[in-house]
Amino acid sequence: MTILDGKKISNDIKAEIKAEVDEMKAKNEKVPHLAAIIVGNDGASMTYVNTKVKACKAVGFESTLVRMSSTTSEVELMDKIKKLNNEDSIDGFIVQLPLPPQIDTQKVLLAVDPDKDVDGFHPTNFGKMSLDMTSFIPATPFGILELLERYDIPTKGKHTVVIGRSHIVGRPMSILMGRSGFPGNSTVTLTHEYTKNITQITSQADIVIIAVGIPDFLKAEMIKDDAVVIDVGITRVPDESTKKGYVLKGDVDFENASKKASFITPVPGGVGPMTIAMLLKNTLLAREQRRERR
Repeated sequence: MTILDGKKISNDIKAEIKAEVDEMKAKNEKVPHLAAIIVGNDGASMTYVNTKVKACKAVGFESTLVRMSSTTSEVELMDKIKKLNNEDSIDGFIVQLPLPPQIDTQKVLLAVDPDKDVDGFHPTNFGKMSLDMTSFIPATPFGILELLERYDIPTKGKHTVVIGRSHIVGRPMSILMGRSGFPGNSTVTLTHEYTKNITQITSQADIVIIAVGIPDFLKAEMIKDDAVVIDVGITRVPDESTKKGYVLKGDVDFENASKKASFITPVPGGVGPMTIAMLLKNTLLAREQRRERR
């Protein structure tokens, strides 16, 4: 069994990006600039955004953090998005989710310029991705593809089962694994928590990618020997025996499933670090595309 070490691979990718940015600086070219909007004071969101800002600094990007209060109106947020769309120095930006209840998330995501949508959530980018056109791939699926590629895990002709159908992970993953090329060319079954006889389906899978947010959902008896298991889930589960009062659990019963799998991602340290690395990669691509359009 091989652990798919997202922490190591993400550090490799950041080092590659830094080398490209150093080259840009040496040529006196503009370096990539990523902006993030955060509305409210959600603890997990703040931690995540701060991690993104630190990652930008580490690779030599410029970054801007726009903080807005939890009482921000939809109109105020849309106005800020419009300014970032028109700000020439910004190559890409993200709106950190979740948003407060008074704001329509769909409306906000539609307002982001697709050419600056480094999260890959805009329908234009999703549509292009579906048609195998150049686009920004959502960071988490992009990270999973990168893990499969760098560990040289065969996907051609394999049966991939995706558990979860979110717009951020499950649905794009099901499209990407079925596309022509590597990683891809697999036969894909898209399932979710309401799928009947799910064990019958997952036990036939060569590759299982799960993102349902239900701790320990995928048990060892649900996978076949030597399956490749990619766990996207991460949930805080209360545990009074720990200093923090909780433990982080994935969607996979790692302890038992790891005894059967050929490759498996840990939680934490698997898919999570890859998400930020690929957000940086998308921002670098955005900078290159903007330079080419000049």
